Amino acid sequence: MTSAHTLIKARYAENETLPDTAWNETLETLLSHRSIRSYTSQALPEHTLEILLAAAQSAATSSNLQLWSVVAVENGERRARLSVLAGNQGHIRQAPLFLVWLADLARLRHVATAKNMTTDGLDYLEMFTMAVVDAAIAAQNAVIAAESLGLGTVYIGALRNQPEQVAAELGLPESVFPVFGLCVGYPDPEATPAIKPRLPQEVVLHREQYHMKSQEAGIERYDATIADFYSRQYMTTSGNWSLHSAKRISSPERLSGRDRLKEALNALGFKLL
Repeated sequence: MTSAHTLIKARYAENETLPDTAWNETLETLLSHRSIRSYTSQALPEHTLEILLAAAQSAATSSNLQLWSVVAVENGERRARLSVLAGNQGHIRQAPLFLVWLADLARLRHVATAKNMTTDGLDYLEMFTMAVVDAAIAAQNAVIAAESLGLGTVYIGALRNQPEQVAAELGLPESVFPVFGLCVGYPDPEATPAIKPRLPQEVVLHREQYHMKSQEAGIERYDATIADFYSRQYMTTSGNWSLHSAKRISSPERLSGRDRLKEALNALGFKLL
């Protein structure tokens, strides 16, 4: 088992120390996470999908409404088409399993309509937010389960670049939205990335009240840390975290089509009152 010290040092790329605590395989799995974008051709063991789904359904869900669904895509031709819609990301074609996680209000609308009840409450932003949160929590449970089985994963937010086309490809009814995808497969041992450092805890952890000024020193250190990481990993990302992130939000064009997300949601049946 990899030690806590080793993984914490990798996660922060500096001498971050945490108080002595119990250490177990679950914590090792969590702190070992990395996004995998290169997979072998090895097929997944039988019933892996069902195990991942059981893990996902074990996640918390607001009011037990369970406002999410998932489409499992194993067909190579369909994965290829989804890859194009997500900016031609080759790992979608490469991974044997691609999961599309959905904010799903259609099921509850169907249930209520069958009981001759109104569904006006589903039209509010709160319900869409609840569905997105539910889907994200469920998906992360599936990721942890997959990684505990020796599999690799990577989230694909670029499905939101062209959500109407994704919905058409998957046959989604109104009031169902593809929040993100998830590649699942065996990592290529020749292309396994290093653990990517995160912001220091002092930047993201606030005690009692939020403080902006106190984050500045940690962000400055992190800029140097992540620039070094990108260089050592031969990644194409340019500059440090601050510069890269600022560029990402500098104009609507940087959102890769997601600047029209509200329009797309309206077209897919979400009123967002």
